Amino acid sequence: MTKNPVDEYFLTEIAGLSPVAAVDPADPIPGHPELTGTRLLGMFDSQVGSRHLDLAARALGAAGKGFYSIGSSGHEGNASVAAALRPTDPALLHYRSGAFFLERAGQVPGQRPLRDVLLGVVAASAEPISGGRHKVFGHRDLDIIPQTSTIASHLPRAVGLAFALERAKALGIDSERPADAVVVCSFGDASANHSTATGAINAALHCAYQGVGLPLLFVCEDNGIGISVRTPTDWIARSHRDLPGMTYLEADGSDLPAAFAVAKQAVAEVRRERRPVFLRLSTVRLMGHAGSDLESGYRSRSEINADYTRDPVTATARLLVGLGIATPQQLLDRYAALRAEVSDLATEVVGLPKLASAAEVMRPLAPISPIETAARAAVAAPAGRRATAFPDGLPESEGPLTLAQSINRALADLLLVDPGALIFGEDVARKGGVYGVTKGLQQRFGRRRVFDTLLDEQSVLGTALGAGLAGLLPIPEIQYLAYLHNAADQLRGEAASLRFFSAGQYRNPMVVRVAGLGYQKGFGGHFHNDNGLAALRDIPGLIVASPSRPDDAAAMLRTCAASARTDGSVCVFLEPIALYHQRDLHEAGDGDWAASYPAPGDPTMGQTPLGRARRYGDGPDLTLVSFGNGVRMSLRVARRLAEQGVGARVLDLRWLAPLPVDDLLAEAAATGRVLIVDETRRSGGVSESVVTALVDRGFDGRISRVTSEDSFIPLGAAAELVLLDEATIEAAAVRLLM
Repeated sequence: MTKNPVDEYFLTEIAGLSPVAAVDPADPIPGHPELTGTRLLGMFDSQVGSRHLDLAARALGAAGKGFYSIGSSGHEGNASVAAALRPTDPALLHYRSGAFFLERAGQVPGQRPLRDVLLGVVAASAEPISGGRHKVFGHRDLDIIPQTSTIASHLPRAVGLAFALERAKALGIDSERPADAVVVCSFGDASANHSTATGAINAALHCAYQGVGLPLLFVCEDNGIGISVRTPTDWIARSHRDLPGMTYLEADGSDLPAAFAVAKQAVAEVRRERRPVFLRLSTVRLMGHAGSDLESGYRSRSEINADYTRDPVTATARLLVGLGIATPQQLLDRYAALRAEVSDLATEVVGLPKLASAAEVMRPLAPISPIETAARAAVAAPAGRRATAFPDGLPESEGPLTLAQSINRALADLLLVDPGALIFGEDVARKGGVYGVTKGLQQRFGRRRVFDTLLDEQSVLGTALGAGLAGLLPIPEIQYLAYLHNAADQLRGEAASLRFFSAGQYRNPMVVRVAGLGYQKGFGGHFHNDNGLAALRDIPGLIVASPSRPDDAAAMLRTCAASARTDGSVCVFLEPIALYHQRDLHEAGDGDWAASYPAPGDPTMGQTPLGRARRYGDGPDLTLVSFGNGVRMSLRVARRLAEQGVGARVLDLRWLAPLPVDDLLAEAAATGRVLIVDETRRSGGVSESVVTALVDRGFDGRISRVTSEDSFIPLGAAAELVLLDEATIEAAAVRLLM
C-alpha cells in the first residue's frame, strides 16, 4: 500500500523511540487497575487495523476498485468505548467507527472484521450486513445496527430503542437482549447541531425528567470540524454540559487508558441508573473528510501537520513503549503485519462477485408473504378476553359503525391479540385522539401500551423505529398528514432503508397511522387539510394504505399489522379525516356509509389482502378509479350517471403502494373507459401512477383523470375552489362517454 503523511509520521515517530525495561503485559497498567498491558495491546491492534483499512480504502478508490473512503483516522480512540461495552449492547454508529467495530468484533469468536469492512468498500455481495448495497458499520452477530446517516438521523431511533428495551421488559416481551443492556449511539460534533440530534437529545431528557427508563449512551466524537466548517471551540461542552437529567462526561480520544476509564464510568452509570449519559470524546480528523476531499483547500499545511501530534494510534504506541509493554520494533512489526494482512485481504475481495441484477439488489427491500400475512391477520384473541375488553358488547354486534369507530375497535383487537402492540402519539391517550379514534384505549389497556408522546414527529417515529427493533409492534399516530413532513426522513432514510442495508437481518415493523387528506369542515387550512402524498409514494418498499369505508378500515389495519409482524413491513395507514364520522352516502339519514364491524377471522371481510382493490357495482360503460374521499364522491356520481342511463362501476384502490395493478387492469378492461378520480394534486398525485400502470400494462381504452389543483388548501370555503368536487367528476365522466 502507498504510504501517506499520516502513515509516515507514525513510522518515524515510533522508530525514534527508545525502549524501556519490559514489564509483564498481564499486569494492570499504572493508574488503571481494570486495564492490563495485554488488553491495551489488543485495543492498539483495533486502532491499527482501522488505520490500515482507511489507507486501503483510499488506495482501492484511487485504483477505481473501491467505492467508499470516509475514514476513521483520528477517531480510533472510540475503541475505548467498544471495550467498555458488551457485544450484547446494541450500537448505532457514526461513520468513523472503524476501531469500535474491530474492537467489538474481537469480543465475539469467529469474526473476520478486517475482511468484512473491505467487502463493504468494494461492494461485494458477500459483505455480511448489507450484502454489497452500501459500506456500513453493521453486523448482526455484534448487534451493530447499520446506519447510513451523515446528519445524526439515527439518534431518534437510538432513543426509541433505549425506551423500548425498558418498555418491552416491563411488558414481559423478549427483546433478545439482556435485561441490563444499554444502547450506544455515536455521532460527530457537526451533526450534534442538526435539529434531528437536538430533538432526539431533548426527547431523552424529557424521558429522564419523568423518570422513564432510557439506558442510552450518547457519544459525540468531537474533531472540531464538519467537512470544512469549524465547530467553535468547546461548543459541544457548553451546549451539553448542564442539560437536566443527563450526566455529561469528557475524555481525550488520544489517551486510550483515560478514555477507557471514562467510558467505563459512563457505561456503568447508564447500565445502573437506566438513564442517558452524554460522553464527549475529543478526537482529531486525519486525512480529510473523505478520499475525494481536498483538505488543503480550506486548511493550512501547518494546521494539518499540527494535528499529527494528536494521532491516537501514535499516542497509544508511545504509551506502550513508555510503559515497557512493547518495544518500538515490536510495535512496528505489528503495524507492518496488519498492513500486510489488510493488503492481502484487499487483493482477495476485489475480485469477489458483486450484485448482478435489479432483483438481487431489491430482494430485501419489501418482502411480501401473502399466505402467512393472511393467516396472522385472521387470528383473534380468545373469546373471553374479547368479552372483557368490550364490556358493552362485541363490536361486530354493535350495528353499523363509522370509520373512526371501526378503527377504534380494530386497534383494541390488535392490542388484545398482540401483547407487544403499542399505540402512541400526541393526544392519543387520555384525550383519545383529536377525533376520538383512540378513545378509551388507555383506560382498557394501560399507560404502558397506550401513551402520549412529545409534540415532535421525529421522536414519535424514532420511538417506533426503536420499538420494532426491540420486538414490539409500534402503532404510532401522526396527528395530521402535514405534520408527517416534519419527519419524513425517519420513514425514508431510517425505517424503509433498514431491511435494504441489512439484507433483511434487521427489521423495524410499524404501522404509522396518519390523519389526512382534504374536505374537513370547520377546522381547515393547509395543516389540517393536506393532500400531499408524493413524499410517501416515493419511498421504496413503503406500504401505503388508504381506507375509505369502515369495514375496510378494520380489515386493512389488521393486514398492515400482520404484514409488519410477518415481513417487518413499514406501513402508513392514511385515514381520511372528513370520513371519520360520516354515516350517510346519498341522503341525510340513509346510513349507507356506516358498516358493520368485521370480526377477526371473518372469512369474508375479516381481512383485506395487501394490494387488492374493492369494486362497487358492475356497470359496463365506465370505470371510476378512486380512493379515500374520492370513493364516496364517485359512488354519488355513479348513481346520478345511472339515472342518465350510464352504467358505471367504482374501483376503490384501497392500497396506494403497492398499487392493485391486476385489479385495476381487470376493471379497466371490463368497460374500456377509465376516469381516475384523484383528490390529491395533479402533479405528484396518485393519478399519475395509475395512468402509468394502465399504459405500461397495455391498456388501449380511453383514460382521463380529474384531480385537485396544485395548491395548498386554504381556510374555509375557499378550500372548495382548489379541491376536486362531484360536479367536476360528473362532467369529466360525461365527456369520456362521448
